[in-house]
Amino acid sequence: MWLSTFLHSSGWITVALVLSLGSCHPVQPSEQSIQLLLDHLSLTNPSLRFNWRNITCPMCKIMFTILDIALLDSVNEERVAHVLAEACIRMHLAEERVCRNITELFRDDVIWALQKSLLWPSEACALLVGPSCGKFDLYAPWNITLPKVPKPPVIPPSAPAAGSPQNRVLFLTDIHWDQEYAEGSAADCKDPLCCRNDSGTPSWRRREAGYWGTYSKCDLPLRTVEHLLQHVAKSGPWDWVYWTGDIPAHNVWAQTRAQQLSELTVITRLIHKHLGPNVTVYPAIGNHESTPVNSFPPPSEHGNRSSAWLYNTMAEEWAPWLPEQALKTLRYGGFYTLQIQPGLRLVSLNMNYCARENFWLMVNSTDPANQLQWLVQVLQASEDKGEKVHIIGHIPPGLCLGSWSWNYYHIVNRYEGTIAGQFFGHTHTDEFQMFYDEETLTRPLSVAFVAPSVTTYVNLNPGYRVYVVDGNYSNSSRMVLDHETYILNLTEANHGPASQSPDPNPKWSLLYRATEAYGLPSLFPSDMDGLLQTFYKDDTIFQKFWFLRSKGHVSEQCKETCKTTTLCFLQSGRYDILEQCSHRHGYGDNLARAARSTLC
Repeated sequence: MWLSTFLHSSGWITVALVLSLGSCHPVQPSEQSIQLLLDHLSLTNPSLRFNWRNITCPMCKIMFTILDIALLDSVNEERVAHVLAEACIRMHLAEERVCRNITELFRDDVIWALQKSLLWPSEACALLVGPSCGKFDLYAPWNITLPKVPKPPVIPPSAPAAGSPQNRVLFLTDIHWDQEYAEGSAADCKDPLCCRNDSGTPSWRRREAGYWGTYSKCDLPLRTVEHLLQHVAKSGPWDWVYWTGDIPAHNVWAQTRAQQLSELTVITRLIHKHLGPNVTVYPAIGNHESTPVNSFPPPSEHGNRSSAWLYNTMAEEWAPWLPEQALKTLRYGGFYTLQIQPGLRLVSLNMNYCARENFWLMVNSTDPANQLQWLVQVLQASEDKGEKVHIIGHIPPGLCLGSWSWNYYHIVNRYEGTIAGQFFGHTHTDEFQMFYDEETLTRPLSVAFVAPSVTTYVNLNPGYRVYVVDGNYSNSSRMVLDHETYILNLTEANHGPASQSPDPNPKWSLLYRATEAYGLPSLFPSDMDGLLQTFYKDDTIFQKFWFLRSKGHVSEQCKETCKTTTLCFLQSGRYDILEQCSHRHGYGDNLARAARSTLC
């Protein structure tokens, strides 16, 4: 969550402070002029908190014109980076060490992307000050092309006959292993991530990191990850596994490519070791796999700035699970398709191509890597063959950039008879997003299930998900019939039953089974829409959902704005619907921004 705050304040401010390249004034800015810029932003006055609302439109355009000129000279890149670090420090977004490290880490790639984006000061200021200060069309609308094949008649799914085959699918997401996790370290440190070797020791009445994990802004030690894998290995059998990314910890200011690849390799091999060669795992790429975090250039970017260093290693490590054709598109753009069983196809999407935080999309956000057009081709071929399709990815589509989200929603509408399930992670909480017909936005036609994280970040129990899917038989819907969420109760795990010492073998227990918890016959789109309507009518049921959403660890009920934000998120598989819901309830863009702030 700090990551989202940083990238929308420091990160987007970091981006915004150098956002334009359109001016051509001959004067080079001096160090004094850049210092004046800081002074105008009130950053030198510790009694003032930085706020873009304090900046007038003319001041904003002057500011970006200065920085525009600065970036015309590579000598000034170091100077600009210094200003950005100072801004981060003086806004108290993080400790000085974190600010300087993350500025250095992001500097080269962000400036390169900005220099290729050809933005003008008016565009930057339209984003930061508002539409009255200019027009911001960096993410202008675009459309994918659908085949001129008529959509087949819609046939609502029907409940399978008693005794019909079912598949049990293990779902893992957002592991976030922290190599520097240290039991006994401070759980309430000043850094964005705590419970680490450099977090210090807890002061009087302050919390300390537990053995198995901690209710705080902390990730997990490797022993907890391995204990989970040992547990799920015994809890099968699993027909297959979906694994939707985010392996590294949230120390995004101090990561290297070597570290990212090492953690990818370690976790992949642990999964293979414990689940064995007879269980196939189908991965998707998270936003934390790269460094800088969220940095996923399109395939048109070559050389050292490309993602080849990451995708090639993924292809090597995941080769035991994926066929060669899938590995080929994985190396190209981080996505792939394959057949799981006769009649069931999987599509693994690289959702980083839809993410607002991916600064490479400033260069070109129109269907990066042609991934959505490729998805249409895959779905059309599956429709022609009578296959059902499961889609997995990391970031839920309702949190994507507007045009990407709109096009994806349009695709799901067209291929609702083919897409049998959508499975995502990223928010760390237990949620879902509804998809309705585009004509009336009232007929439910698909559900994007959002599964809870393995990590504790922030203030959560470790957890994992199991999906029960309509199985392999003629005319199977292949849809989700039920799901189960399992957790490790940290209060019990860190303080064993016989003493205050950690339990050497804590129990992963069933938190809830969806059909039992909510009294549903199945989890078809119509069932989930009915549940959503119940949340509006029955606050007791909604508060139960809120408790389960947080994996059984929540300090207070969700009322008023909290509830409205949550319900808007659940009904909004498309980002503009989320915005409309926010406006309809009188919150302007605030609810949509609040929903985006859950990005992890």
